[in-house]
Amino acid sequence: QVQLVESGGGLVQAGGSLRLSCAASGRTFSRYAMGWFRQAPGKEREFITTISWTGGTTSYADSVKGRFTVSRDNAKNTVYLQMTSLKPEDTAVYYCAARIRDIASARLYDYDYWGQGTQVTVSS
Repeated sequence: QVQLVESGGGLVQAGGSLRLSCAASGRTFSRYAMGWFRQAPGKEREFITTISWTGGTTSYADSVKGRFTVSRDNAKNTVYLQMTSLKPEDTAVYYCAARIRDIASARLYDYDYWGQGTQVTVSS
């Protein structure tokens, strides 16, 4: 089992920045690909970004490309999501997810473990 705990969410003005963290515990973390997803009220959960276990492969949704950056520190069992130039449409609950296979993926159903989520609210 892997437990994931997100933190760093909050309220920020449009144009601002936040850094989310996802701390993992349980089974070996470094062999997992990780992903970030988000879900706004009344909408489906959507892919934001993914990172391979080495960090050498990343992928981003078009909506966040150039504004968000994913990284990981396997020694700390933590993955990060740096968000800049935030927009009101970025408002959502943000989830991190772990995939047992060490292949980054944008597909929600490829992930085996999920955190509880952290709320990000961007005011206009």
